[in-house]
Amino acid sequence: MTLRVGLIQTRTPATHAAALAHVAPLVREAAAQGATFIVTPEGTNILQRDKQALLPQLTLLGDDPVVQGLQALAAELSVAILVGSALVKREDGKAANRSVLISPLGDIVATYDKLHMFDVDLPTGESARESATYEPGEEAVAVHAGQMRLGLTICYDVRFPALYRALAVAGAQVITVPAAFTRPTGEAHWEILLRARAIETGSFVLASAQGGFHEDGRGTFGRSLAIGPWGEVLGKLDHDEPGVLVVDLDLAAVDKARTAIPALANARGFEAPISIL
Repeated sequence: MTLRVGLIQTRTPATHAAALAHVAPLVREAAAQGATFIVTPEGTNILQRDKQALLPQLTLLGDDPVVQGLQALAAELSVAILVGSALVKREDGKAANRSVLISPLGDIVATYDKLHMFDVDLPTGESARESATYEPGEEAVAVHAGQMRLGLTICYDVRFPALYRALAVAGAQVITVPAAFTRPTGEAHWEILLRARAIETGSFVLASAQGGFHEDGRGTFGRSLAIGPWGEVLGKLDHDEPGVLVVDLDLAAVDKARTAIPALANARGFEAPISIL
């Protein structure tokens, strides 16, 4: 089975209204090119790194105007949309970084809260404490999306191979990695990590990215990528400008790759801690 997918690259603004006006034409462009499954980046609904400016704008998922707008657009265009992540308020009042899968009828059919928080001090002097704003998720999520089995991850998750193996063992054929990668880490690791996760799991990896310099002052790497189960680059936006990447996925390639290199089946358990001799 062949599936045409669209990857959206954005430079999301710092308000919901501007964010929806920014992403909606790109979704329409992907659908016009025949994509029936469309993936947007992390922080599709708003990007604002000033916590005091961000938190008062966040709403519960069902009230988020960008998610609502993309639900309406999915129904209008008869396409499935994976909102790579929406920054939203949880029922307990805390914030979440949440992937949202919308069906071609406009219904929310699955969500995933980012498991791994980006708490780092980079050699460049940049630092981030995502856990100071967001509550991490507790569960990995794999879900049927049309004829494919989809695994959901977000950005920094890509550095944790065990999550990708678990999703593949659960049957995921396609794994999404929406992101807002920093420019230093993107230049060093972005494509390498994505290709490694695809090769290790024999899965398609779809990575829609934020790109460029944003209103809040951050810089993101862009270079959205679609990777095949053999680790091959199927398509790439080789820049950090907003844009659309459309590629065709032959889902039979997943079984072919996993049969050729049966790493998922061959893996063995071992005892920890590892003996140091």
